[in-house]
Amino acid sequence: MSTLVVDCPTGLAGDMLLAACLDLGVPPEVIHQPLAALGLGDAYRLVVEESLNGGLRGLQLEVEASAAAEHRHWRDLRLQITEAALDPLVKTRVLAVFSALAEAEAAVHGSSPEQVHFHEVGAIDSLVDVVGVCAAITFMAPKRLLCLPPPAGRGTVQTAHGCLPVPVPAVLELARKHRVPLRSGPALPSGELTTPTGLALMAVLAEAFEEPGDLVVEAIGVGLGHRQLDRPNLLRLLRVDEMPVQAGELAEPKAPPEQQNLAWQELVVQEAWIDDASAEDLAHLAESLRQAGALEVVTTPALMHKARQGVAMTALLLPDRAAALRAVWFGQGPSLGLRERRQGRWLLWRRMGLCPSPWGDVRVKQVRRPGGHTTLKVEHDELRRVSLQAEASIEQVRITVLAQGDRFRPLEDWSL
Repeated sequence: MSTLVVDCPTGLAGDMLLAACLDLGVPPEVIHQPLAALGLGDAYRLVVEESLNGGLRGLQLEVEASAAAEHRHWRDLRLQITEAALDPLVKTRVLAVFSALAEAEAAVHGSSPEQVHFHEVGAIDSLVDVVGVCAAITFMAPKRLLCLPPPAGRGTVQTAHGCLPVPVPAVLELARKHRVPLRSGPALPSGELTTPTGLALMAVLAEAFEEPGDLVVEAIGVGLGHRQLDRPNLLRLLRVDEMPVQAGELAEPKAPPEQQNLAWQELVVQEAWIDDASAEDLAHLAESLRQAGALEVVTTPALMHKARQGVAMTALLLPDRAAALRAVWFGQGPSLGLRERRQGRWLLWRRMGLCPSPWGDVRVKQVRRPGGHTTLKVEHDELRRVSLQAEASIEQVRITVLAQGDRFRPLEDWSL
């Protein structure tokens, strides 16, 4: 299974991504089928043609709307997507991308995501781009999807909200919330280079915003931008074979047939042994690591050099947070060295939902176990909240809530 790499030297936009997918060989029907399932088959025309930009070839894509875009709230669009007969993974990805867009637009306009209008999270062209790219990536089923840091652009751009600084507010909010690095500097062309739709797609679909290691390129898809710059305006989608894992790294194992509901997640483990910090200093370092993206931070006693009592502090994190956490270790901790290794874990799919109770709805986590059956768990904070409200014991609340398990109502799609 190959890795996909998005190289976006002059821009990251939905139409460029979709054009690159088509240039890489994704059949057009992969894009049209989910759009038809959403009832949009007659709402657009996809114009794709081979062209040149800055002397380099690629595919250029334009979405022509068949009618004026209907302005709907995000809650209406979400219902339309949820009820459509889409591939489950495509549906999950499309919902996640539009949720990211709606949350970013809501944050910059001071409203709630439910109040964001359809034209703000994407008219028909953005809807085609988002659904098309999600369907194309799902069709190609890469082992990993990496994206090089996209360009921020500079200057100003005219929008429906008037003249805005570049990067536009929604792009900055997406980059902040999803911790996406943006390239900047005077060497970049002026104008908007990264669009909210393009960044939201990569914020959801890309595993990391970094350059891959040694690789062998298998195929290249090129999507051209519409603007003429002082250099070729293009996005390249590379299908590559990454070199075999190095010592200390783990290849993804294959789950046995009876455990196909398990998902493998690659982790990084960072660890330092510390004997020259107070309890307060250690607590501050652990909290700083969590805020920088650590999934968990634990400490265990360690008898160290010269029989000094110390602690071994260990952080578990996703690979794309490794650099950020190193900065915390060396910037806020006393250690002069840091051990780091690749590791992995098996995860069960889960989702949050509600169960009714005599004290109102209670948030419950539903877990899908190997074999396909599900179990429910009420988190302790929720048990404590209801227990204090109801003046009942925690155990009584747990038994009462779990007895309503057949009335569980999901609030979200399955995730890891």
